[in-house]
Amino acid sequence: MLLKKNNMRRPIIVGNWKMNNGPTEARAFFDKFIELKSEYEKNGKEIEVDWAIAAPYISMISLMDEDDAKYIPLAAQNVNENKSGAYTGEISIPMLQEFGVEYVIIGHSERREMYNETNASVNAKVLAVTKTLDSEDDDYIIPIVAFGETEAEFESDRTLEVIETQLKECLVGLNPEHMKEVVLAYEPIWAIGTGKTATPDQAQKVIKASREVIAEMYGDEIAKEVRIQYGGSMKPENVKDLMKQPDIDGGLVGGASLDPESFFQLLTYNK
Repeated sequence: MLLKKNNMRRPIIVGNWKMNNGPTEARAFFDKFIELKSEYEKNGKEIEVDWAIAAPYISMISLMDEDDAKYIPLAAQNVNENKSGAYTGEISIPMLQEFGVEYVIIGHSERREMYNETNASVNAKVLAVTKTLDSEDDDYIIPIVAFGETEAEFESDRTLEVIETQLKECLVGLNPEHMKEVVLAYEPIWAIGTGKTATPDQAQKVIKASREVIAEMYGDEIAKEVRIQYGGSMKPENVKDLMKQPDIDGGLVGGASLDPESFFQLLTYNK
């Protein structure tokens, strides 16, 4: 039974901590963030976007509390497509399910560049993770599939060619119903951790083209439902301009997610 998570392109903002914020720092983040959230809700407001934090595995426990009011949705930064086995240093899908993880980032540019992940390996992970969407229980995990061009590809005007190839090879073979649930994250590599940001118009152009690729693969109706984030130095100063674009449905946020006040500002950008 497919448990539909996607709410007609409800905005989704995910903080990717990468290899930052160990357990002690994560707990300090948690305490401050929950304080901000509680104060916000006391004033009759609520966070109106889907959101999560992709913390290092060992920091996840520091973001958990038995009090439902203090719940923080968790994402993983990577996963292995195999259920178990001799894969030293890896984490499996069942392990993430047991921990209550809701999302997993797959194919981040740093995984591709530093650890030799390919479109084929990304596809294997996506196919494995989307099988959880048929779960009878609430332990499904939604993949956030990252894609984007290098600075050299951007400068040589090959962006659309590159992202088309990535999407077609990373998403091939998916159940069309599963494809509706997948979150995509366009992250121009030249804008990750550099302080550079694609202009709203640049980001919109690429994300619109990405949606057209999905339409070619899976049809117009599914393409209209798929949520596509922008990832590349999104911060409180530019989030509103980026989110005004018709095809941008959220952000995959790095540096601005490490500070609880900054991240909270992103989640409440529309207030």
